[in-house]
Amino acid sequence: MSTSRRDFLVRTASLGSLMPLGAASALAACAWSTGNPTAPAQDGAGPKAPPPPPFRISLAQWSLHRALQSGAMSNLDFPVVAAKDYDLHCVEYVNSFFKDKARDAKYLAELNLRCKDHGVTNHLIMCDGEGALGASKKEERLQAVENHKRWVDAAKTLGCATIRVNAGGDGTREEHQSQAAEGLVLLANYADPLGINVIVENHGGNTSDGAWLAGVMKQAAHPRVGTLPDFGNFHLGEGKTYDRYQGVQELMPFAKAVSAKSHDFDAQGNETATDYERMLGIVLAAGFHGWIGIEYEGERLSEKEGILATRALLVRMREKFSK
Repeated sequence: MSTSRRDFLVRTASLGSLMPLGAASALAACAWSTGNPTAPAQDGAGPKAPPPPPFRISLAQWSLHRALQSGAMSNLDFPVVAAKDYDLHCVEYVNSFFKDKARDAKYLAELNLRCKDHGVTNHLIMCDGEGALGASKKEERLQAVENHKRWVDAAKTLGCATIRVNAGGDGTREEHQSQAAEGLVLLANYADPLGINVIVENHGGNTSDGAWLAGVMKQAAHPRVGTLPDFGNFHLGEGKTYDRYQGVQELMPFAKAVSAKSHDFDAQGNETATDYERMLGIVLAAGFHGWIGIEYEGERLSEKEGILATRALLVRMREKFSK
């Protein structure tokens, strides 16, 4: 997928300038776009296309979970808000906000239409509540695989590249690891002909142990199975945490997307829990140049303020790593 023409122009703007850019100027200035490759071809007479950015910025729906849960916004509104309020043209859904719509053709068509009307690319669906792919009982693993298939189908319909699943389960660490690998491969075998990736986020318990989850990836050894390293979800339980920088480094060789978790910011606009420059250095050193999703979960700032603060920080870091 190509990168948003608007996202590129933001690189040359000041951090406070976050208003949407005109389509005409965007087309004139840039030869790549967010999943909507309408940039003019170069015939040798005009300016050369700029180089691609070190990474691209998407918006994770969970950043707006309070607005969605309160009913102030619907799932159908999400891509429109992403484009109009944040000038972000690639989105990541959470299945809980349209849980009964995975096989609703009319609903998915309407969602696709809204995305098309606002130049938005659908990137992935984060899937929760569909069973434990790493359960010790085989029948439970198989049921979890079946439960996730509808989201693979929905992802295909929406033009997504990926679904994010959980690798929860039980048993010893070693047993859970093997069980999770088996469940992921079974689901990936279904997703592969549809061109959909199946990725796991560090999302609590064993999955927040970077070495453990990397081990699952090695056992699965499937081209459609990968990771979604999250900057902040390294909670092992019982108050224990895993080093976030080590964890991301361990998960990056398998990454097909990255989640830029944020909670709060200092006066200089830096995230207070994660050194973004250090973290993004790890991401880029692994050769990753794809979508990094904004996932704001803070309380002090409003959802809009938190998203904009995270966006500004990522834009600043992208400019820094472009030099």
